[in-house]
Amino acid sequence: MAEGTKDGVWPVPDVLAYLAGTWRVERTVRDLAGGDEGHFQGTTVFGPLDGGGLLHEESGTFTWQGVARPAERTLRFLPGPTPGTADVRFADGRPFHDLDLSGGRHVTDHPCAADLYRGEFTVRDADHWRTVWRVGGPAKDLLLTTDYARVV
Repeated sequence: MAEGTKDGVWPVPDVLAYLAGTWRVERTVRDLAGGDEGHFQGTTVFGPLDGGGLLHEESGTFTWQGVARPAERTLRFLPGPTPGTADVRFADGRPFHDLDLSGGRHVTDHPCAADLYRGEFTVRDADHWRTVWRVGGPAKDLLLTTDYARVV
């Protein structure tokens, strides 16, 4: 276990300070109903956002059913309601989820139409963290697991 960890997680007193920079991203997307599995490989950059917070810009290649396509997304990580936390929003400003990594792990929900996204964020050490999103709904049963490694 790395120094500073407790129960395999690494507490982060300031999530925005921790995330700032460039991360290598590897994601698996599993369709639990149909059995298909896709993969995303790319980079996420958390850069300064005017007015405070971070602009999250992810880009890479997503491969699904043997077809590779470019993929990207943009999020805004704004200062949260308490020091060290974040209010995560979509690029257009709509709310996505809260984020508090002061204990090294955080679970949050995002209802989206008839679907429910449940995310678990786990910080492994100063340079590695993971998200696991379970997406359930009438037409979805997905598991998205993303590993982030800081690019030094």
